[in-house]
Amino acid sequence: MKAEAAPTVDREQSMRARLQAAFAPLELRIVDDSQRHAGHAGAAGGLGHYGITIVAAAFEGLPAVARHRRIYTALGDLMKTDIHALAICAQTPAEAGGPARSGPAG
Repeated sequence: MKAEAAPTVDREQSMRARLQAAFAPLELRIVDDSQRHAGHAGAAGGLGHYGITIVAAAFEGLPAVARHRRIYTALGDLMKTDIHALAICAQTPAEAGGPARSGPAG
């Protein structure tokens, strides 16, 4: 029996909560691109297409592949039940424009 995907708003809230808990990001943007993929095989099952931009000190010293793996791990079961495709931009504070960036993630 296939697990039913959550509504888009719930998905984004779940994604945001998991990524914030795992990385304490200085910046976190989640974009739902699902509407651009209407008719695509992954969209037909109700799964979403997302893009995330995340800036966190937790990525210091990690290559892109390791950053992505950590993100997939943080998202856990959502990668199977709610997310069909995920575009990731994961940066350190220095890569994103320096340590002067501060404030709540959002």
